[in-house]
Amino acid sequence: MTTEPNRPVKIGFHLAPQHGEYQRMRQQWMAAEELGADALYTSDHFFAQDTSNDATAGEGSTFAVGMNFEAMTIQAAMAATTTRPQIGCLVHGVGFRNPHLTADMARTIDHISNGRFILGLGTGYMKEDFVEYGYEWVRQKERSLNLAAKVPIIKDRLSKLNPPPLRKLPILIGAMGSKIGMPLVAHHADIWHAYGTGEQLAVKIEELKELCMKIGRDFNEIEIATWYTRGALHIDIKPDDIYALGIRNIIQLQIGPHWDLGILRELLQWRDSLSQS
Repeated sequence: MTTEPNRPVKIGFHLAPQHGEYQRMRQQWMAAEELGADALYTSDHFFAQDTSNDATAGEGSTFAVGMNFEAMTIQAAMAATTTRPQIGCLVHGVGFRNPHLTADMARTIDHISNGRFILGLGTGYMKEDFVEYGYEWVRQKERSLNLAAKVPIIKDRLSKLNPPPLRKLPILIGAMGSKIGMPLVAHHADIWHAYGTGEQLAVKIEELKELCMKIGRDFNEIEIATWYTRGALHIDIKPDDIYALGIRNIIQLQIGPHWDLGILRELLQWRDSLSQS
């Protein structure tokens, strides 16, 4: 059993900037804000993804032929064209940018958004992203160690920037590895993005609780987020089941060319029905 944190349910809309035109994507994130989405997210890849891959299987996904846009600049555009939702990425591969530059860009987008930015960080997993753009491709263990090394550097640079972020910038970490990733989440994450089946999530949540207990951190300080994809990426878990796990941050993933709002509308109706029950 998991403990349900005393926080409201948030529904995010993840617009992977792939397989479609920018103007359509912008139209859909602005429509998502009007519908009441609590957060907008992008993805950090240099090539469009093949979503037929199993997201629970780890690295090895291949790129697909299709249009694609860069993540940091998309978030700046989201920040400049919206007023209410939080803005973030699931997640930035720390190997793609100098960590000091990552912090500086995050701080700048935080100001553009008037304090709505979330800095999402992870290892990256698509080989083509690294190789085609001239970054060294190494095994998952080395990429995880790189993430663990760079998160403290990013946090330190955020504390030194002038002007600083408009608030304590939330750090979202997407990691599920027991040896490196999960301890990093326990020490540094404000938000943890996890994904998988209900059974997989339940196991990982208990693992994070134990890690927090070992280091003396309150587990409930960490907000847990997960995708709701309705079967896409081979993840099939219902909103009620996510809620029963104690997860209050649910993110609907859509890829172009349409970035369909239908499932988002259903999730927002479900969220609003919870407050009426």
